[in-house]
Amino acid sequence: MAKELRLMKGNEAFGEAAIRAGTDGYFGYPITPQSEVMEYLMAEKPHERTGMVVLQAESEVASINMLYGGAGCGKKVMTSSSSPGISLMQEGISYLAGAELPCLLLNVVRGGPGLGTIQPAQSDYFQSTKGGGHGDYKLITLAPSSVQEMYDFVALGYDLAFKYRTPVLVLSDGAIGQMMEKVEIDEQVPRLTEAEIIEKYPWATTGRLNGRERNIITSLDLDPSRHERHNIKLQEKYKKIADTEARFETINCEDAEYLFVAYGTSSRICQKSMQLLRKKGIKVGILRPITLFPFPQKELLKLAGKVKGILSVEMSAGQMVEDIKLFVEGKVPVEHYGRMGGIIPSPAEVAEVLKQKFIKG
Repeated sequence: MAKELRLMKGNEAFGEAAIRAGTDGYFGYPITPQSEVMEYLMAEKPHERTGMVVLQAESEVASINMLYGGAGCGKKVMTSSSSPGISLMQEGISYLAGAELPCLLLNVVRGGPGLGTIQPAQSDYFQSTKGGGHGDYKLITLAPSSVQEMYDFVALGYDLAFKYRTPVLVLSDGAIGQMMEKVEIDEQVPRLTEAEIIEKYPWATTGRLNGRERNIITSLDLDPSRHERHNIKLQEKYKKIADTEARFETINCEDAEYLFVAYGTSSRICQKSMQLLRKKGIKVGILRPITLFPFPQKELLKLAGKVKGILSVEMSAGQMVEDIKLFVEGKVPVEHYGRMGGIIPSPAEVAEVLKQKFIKG
């Protein structure tokens, strides 16, 4: 049976995927350039289709704490926001990570710092991959580069969130959220019943049915030794994620002498830059991280041993480039090129920068 095809904005695709993935609850607050997620969900009335709850909370702080309650009951819950809104959620995200609660977050990044601009940027990389809030924790971070991946990463995000009992962040940007592309739509996944939740998620706070022992979910522990053991457990989980869940795409890396490393919108720009350079006989490949945590450092290190130079292309002052330099272990020169304030670099300027940085004469 052929899949249904639709022309959709990235934000709309995320909203439709939320319904189709069997989401129990969406709790959010409007902010440009991601407001279409909630607008789409409100218009589609998923409570009539699946029973899914869609609620505009009174603030971003309220919405992230609603996720804490829903996730604690074993429900599939999500929120979406843009950079300043995600900043307001950081305390709640840290609570979710500390309590090991699965949920899905979407950040459609805009330029900062501060209120900045409503135009696209990638300057939330540090916040997304280094924890963002207080404490030693990580978020699995998926970076879509197309409207189709905005759709696909909802189901993938839930799978990873419940597999590892951790929040998962989809790190998009204003360009991908607003652009329109063809999307393949999956069949509806039914929401889990209460009985199915009790069977699948014994940790969930589902009451003392049939006299079973109650569950207590919290991120608070005032015993230092016990809390250290909990932190060690979390670090072991993040190491397992790093060892097994790194995702990436390589393009024309077999014969590449130079390498672009870019994600999201920047990776789309680099594909055209690569074509321009190859027409001039300059062999360039692309490594596109799909997971920013875990970063595909093994693949990067392997490619670093084959190329003469690596250019990190980001819509920021340079954040991912620090991880690239760390992971290549000094094997190859690494440079950065970025634009800020919501400006998307052109393929021609990116190609010219690579030539200036690495090719003499």
